[in-house]
Amino acid sequence: MVAVYHRTTSVDGLDVFYREAGPADAPVLLLLHGYPSSSHMFRHLIPRLADRFRVIAPDHIGFGRSAAPSADEFAYTFDALAQTTQRFLEEVGVDRYTMYVHDYGAPIGWRLALANPDAVVGVISQNGNAYEEGFVAEFWEPSWADGIQRSPETRDALRPAISREVVEWQYSHGVPDPSRIDPDAWEHDIALLARPGQEDIQLDLFRDYITNRELYPAVHEWLRSSGVPVLAIWGRNDEIFAPAGAVAFANDVRDVRVELVDGGHFLLESHLDEVVSSIRNWLGAA
Repeated sequence: MVAVYHRTTSVDGLDVFYREAGPADAPVLLLLHGYPSSSHMFRHLIPRLADRFRVIAPDHIGFGRSAAPSADEFAYTFDALAQTTQRFLEEVGVDRYTMYVHDYGAPIGWRLALANPDAVVGVISQNGNAYEEGFVAEFWEPSWADGIQRSPETRDALRPAISREVVEWQYSHGVPDPSRIDPDAWEHDIALLARPGQEDIQLDLFRDYITNRELYPAVHEWLRSSGVPVLAIWGRNDEIFAPAGAVAFANDVRDVRVELVDGGHFLLESHLDEVVSSIRNWLGAA
């Protein structure tokens, strides 16, 4: 059995928790989680890939077992999360890697790539958006309104996204057989979201999400100029990021593989074997 290590390191005075497995001298696979999850979402994936990769999965600040200072003490923006992630990579001695990005992990990963283009040797985007085509309008309209208007009313309209119902929906929607989803996955997230201060943390990040769209032209230019290979593997029934977001990578990536799976937002919970097989085949060919 592959040993998975659960570690914490200090980054600029903040504890960053991470999971790690695989040979220390192997190529690095960096796993960047989304909302409302943590590295916990990769608990089954890590040992399946650690035979040939050094797999590293940090919890973003404010998530999982990493530090979660209040919104008054830390600026919860995607710029700040990316900066902490870059410092984390320096702390653990990583300067080249393939990244697996999901949901929030995508805009964090794009910032890492734009800051250090040569560090990224491959991208696996699993329902991690980089194109306007990927946004499901009905889901995202309240976020765009709050990002533009920044009023108490638009902020309040986002509070349901932190509720039990919506968190569970993120895991279960679009899955042909929801009984394949382990309820412990969303219960883990819900328990962490119930901690003091979490509502303000998450609302600040919801408000900041609009800044990610502004990066897209630079991301597309990086994809074109770098020639980095991309595997876009997507739950085609996702009602947050539509499969058009996966297909759009072909606009800018010469070496792209797009795979649409009959699942939803959290493919690793319902289609782990399919995702592992796709990643291993792609990495073997990349």
